[in-house]
Amino acid sequence: MTANHPIELVCPAGSLPALKTAVDAGADCVYVGFKNATNARNFTGLNFTDASMREGIRYAHDRSRKVLLALNTYPQAGNWPEWTKTIDTAADMGVDAVILADPGLMRYANRTHPALRLHLSVQGSATSYEAINFYHEHFGVQRAVLPRVLSLPQVEHVIKKTPVEIEVFGFGGLCVMVEGRCSLSAYATGESPNCNGACSPGKHVRWEQTAKGMETRLNGILIDRFSDDERAGYPTLCKGRFAVGDDTYYAIEEPTSLNTLELLPDLARAGVRAIKIEGRQRSPAYVQQVTRVWRAAIDRLKTDGDRFAVQPEWMTALNNVSEGQSHTLGAYYRPWK
Repeated sequence: MTANHPIELVCPAGSLPALKTAVDAGADCVYVGFKNATNARNFTGLNFTDASMREGIRYAHDRSRKVLLALNTYPQAGNWPEWTKTIDTAADMGVDAVILADPGLMRYANRTHPALRLHLSVQGSATSYEAINFYHEHFGVQRAVLPRVLSLPQVEHVIKKTPVEIEVFGFGGLCVMVEGRCSLSAYATGESPNCNGACSPGKHVRWEQTAKGMETRLNGILIDRFSDDERAGYPTLCKGRFAVGDDTYYAIEEPTSLNTLELLPDLARAGVRAIKIEGRQRSPAYVQQVTRVWRAAIDRLKTDGDRFAVQPEWMTALNNVSEGQSHTLGAYYRPWK
């Protein structure tokens, strides 16, 4: 009932403590980024220096785990050398793969470091096997991370039509837009997450306690207002509440977390090669909790096969760290697609 290859558990780390926590909790791979605009989680206080990256790689490799470098933003004409230098650094440090979105960088990596394994980032926004096969044929991409917009039958169709390993998101904050194609943050701040590495950059974010409640703003735009008994979420336009007529509600989709734990046997049957956990901006405690649950579930699937069942305590643990304390199967379960 499971695929020929075991499913790898790919976990996030926005810091060295988070990387070590993920490895100790059972991650097969940890994905990370440098402290610059080359990665799509370029938030203040997150990510790795050269020294902490070398230590993280050493720690993971000593325990037979892999480190994947997210280098998944798009360079511009004037800053190309910073992105290529980061690829050179990654190759020199011995990362197990680089996760890329930009075709020019793929060409550079493929020609300059032919032994360096390349993964297609979700920011590459490849939703068809034709697109994935293009990256494989021209740049040697060996794995692709699918955007979170495909139903399970669509994922199965892609896997059947490509030799490239397929990685899917299994848990974490659900981006309501198509990754790599969103311009909402750029519209509000003038800085694109696809080029500058951060959706709602911290320097544009403000929290203010007012008589009406806690207000969050992005570059002066009121995104949400929270009562005293609500958790004030990070302000992004796609997850804001706005007044239209007499109603105030989420403009696009209510914040919730993707949780595909109950689909794990189906993903394995389809031939999914890796399950990715979202959350490089989250704490080591989050990383530990989620990694432990998914490690236990993947191991249980190996032993129980068709008798696999989601344990209530797993769902309870994941709900505790979900956005809005709720979860969804997202696009994976859309029978009408």
